[in-house]
Amino acid sequence: MKDIFAELSWRGLINQTTGDDSFGTWLNEQSRTVYAGFDPTAESLHVGHMLPLMLLRRFQAAGHKPIALVGGATGMIGDPSGKSAERNLLSVDQLRANVDAIKVQMGQFLDFEEAGSGAVLVNNFDWMQSFSYLDFLRDIGKNFPVNVMMAKDSVKGRLERDDAGLSYTEFSYMLLQAYDFVHLYDKHGCTLQIGGSDQWGNITAGIDLGRRMRSAQLFGMTCPLLTKSDGTKMGKTESGAIWLSADRTSPYAFYQYWINVADEDAGKCLRFLTELEREEIESLDKAREEEPHKRQSQKRLAEALTELVHGKQGVESALRATDIFFGGEIDNLSDKQLIEIFADVPSQELSRDRLAADGGLNIVDALVESGLCKSKGDARRTISQGGAYVNNRRVEEVERSLGTTDLASETVMVLRSGKKKYALLRFAGE
Repeated sequence: MKDIFAELSWRGLINQTTGDDSFGTWLNEQSRTVYAGFDPTAESLHVGHMLPLMLLRRFQAAGHKPIALVGGATGMIGDPSGKSAERNLLSVDQLRANVDAIKVQMGQFLDFEEAGSGAVLVNNFDWMQSFSYLDFLRDIGKNFPVNVMMAKDSVKGRLERDDAGLSYTEFSYMLLQAYDFVHLYDKHGCTLQIGGSDQWGNITAGIDLGRRMRSAQLFGMTCPLLTKSDGTKMGKTESGAIWLSADRTSPYAFYQYWINVADEDAGKCLRFLTELEREEIESLDKAREEEPHKRQSQKRLAEALTELVHGKQGVESALRATDIFFGGEIDNLSDKQLIEIFADVPSQELSRDRLAADGGLNIVDALVESGLCKSKGDARRTISQGGAYVNNRRVEEVERSLGTTDLASETVMVLRSGKKKYALLRFAGE
């Protein structure tokens, strides 16, 4: 078996553990069954879920048995840990759809077929739905001292706020997650729960419940939260979360997120999220110090994570899109792909009739109406100086007319002035 404790230690992935100094020895003594939970709040996992997923993946690679728990039951309540306000409750149908979608994504990270240490996927709704309210209070609730629950940081933090209280529903979340640990101990011999540092209170509650109900010695480990150097969450942009689903975040946008990570965050991301060996990561650290302008760490990070999430085809697609943005030929792309690539450039919508009427749309008019040139005189100068492009192909004739054959996709035409100044024209209608 691989020394998983040493692996996690050098990567900086251990924040807190139970068992004091003996935890590492216990962990490496034999194959352990370990679980992490994921609340199905959307039809896709996001970058924030990658850290616990990669932890489970590392445990499996080291010879341990991972359990990925999808919280069909706990997701109906919402974990108050690290939250300043109560989440909106989802319907049963929406939760079921979310769970099904998340199961597929987890298969990209974990091997559910491997003999012995094959991963197991469970949904806590399967065992929680059989409890009546009275049964749960009698069998589980009686084992929870309220004073201990009140002392948990996840509870104290909310109770101390003037602008947000804590509902009884959220207060009960801890009981449900704690019982998950006991159930997985009973059914799968699970003795270790892992999660982010904000899960420490829930994890220790499960350990305490296992001791009270089963006289079992259970263990817990947390990792640091995936945050930027300024303390904000990793995986968030102005437009929202970076999702693992290609339908929500394209491979190009996913790749671009990582290639634009700040230097001070790149080393941590390489350690936390990739499977690159220590020697390569330390070499990238050195290159980042000596030649930061080359952004070798970010390029390697973007490549490794995009391949992990979207496969080699996703990397090729992202690299092609990147090449297009920097002047590569535009061919055989859809509206959706082009709009994603050029999401941040100006866009104007024109009638499709403009491409057919009177021989087409003059390139001078197109440059002015797109906003790339201030006047027709400016447009003519741009063309005569070799700085005008349609779909990244240079236009050399001032009288050039644009027609439907000049569309780069179904409705989009890409105009460029100079090396990097882009605009889109979208032609609606028949």
